[in-house]
Amino acid sequence: MKQPAPLQPGDRVQMVAASSALIGDAALARLAAGISVLEGWGLEVERPPLAGRSWGYLAGRDQERRGDLEAAARRGADLLACVRGGWGAARLLEQPLALPCRWLLGFSDVTSLLWAQLAQGQGGAIHGPLLTTLGAEPAWSQERLRAVLFGEPLAPLQGEGWVGGSAKGPLLAANLTVATHLLGTPHLPDLRGAILVLEDVGEAPYRIERMLTHWRLCGALQQLGGIGLGAFSDCDGNSGAASSDCFSLEQVLRERTADLGMPVVAGLPVGHVAGNAALPLGAMAELDGDSGQLRMGPAATQPW
Repeated sequence: MKQPAPLQPGDRVQMVAASSALIGDAALARLAAGISVLEGWGLEVERPPLAGRSWGYLAGRDQERRGDLEAAARRGADLLACVRGGWGAARLLEQPLALPCRWLLGFSDVTSLLWAQLAQGQGGAIHGPLLTTLGAEPAWSQERLRAVLFGEPLAPLQGEGWVGGSAKGPLLAANLTVATHLLGTPHLPDLRGAILVLEDVGEAPYRIERMLTHWRLCGALQQLGGIGLGAFSDCDGNSGAASSDCFSLEQVLRERTADLGMPVVAGLPVGHVAGNAALPLGAMAELDGDSGQLRMGPAATQPW
């Protein structure tokens, strides 16, 4: 898989609004904070007029949001930074959309674009902070994103081993809900032997169970080499406790992943939390269920 070159000071960043609308002073303040982080690394951030652009709950009509991506390609931007998540990015894939080999940053709803870029055989997708969340990330998370973009070594991520053993394979990461709706489409990257890190937000345990069961029924989970679990924020409607008529989030995640014959590591700092570690998709990674670690090298030097 072709990978973009590591960034250097002076490289250009294009903001992309592919999902929900960017509305309100608070959102604009968060956006400014994220831009400040990138500019502090010596990058030049182009600022198209995205604030207030909306169509219903989306950041503009489909052709407008597609236009953000196409304009970035025409202008030769080195990094496409998505401003926020929400919903709507998958709609942009209904028509052919070429995603060139450039750094593409985001998570949550942006999973659709990250995975579509991988499925097209193009590297550079980074599952990591959005421009409206980057400014609130802790220093270690901001530095990790800078290291990914500039091709520097990455520290291992520490979680909790649930199923032992180790596996090596190409790294994938995704919002579970968004990725589930890519199953059966041409925008699904190759899952065979991959290390998949999943996260989600605002989904009840039974919905998490339903989605993971779908992955099992279609044979998708069984293709993987290992499973990492990030934050499932506001997903335990039972306040963490199981009763006779419901399961806790942890029970669901353990039961749906325990019998697959692959390492499982939970509690990774990935997802809708302050401390959303950047993950270079397509980089070779090792998931160690005994130590609870996820290890990987710089994205720009790793093959698929």
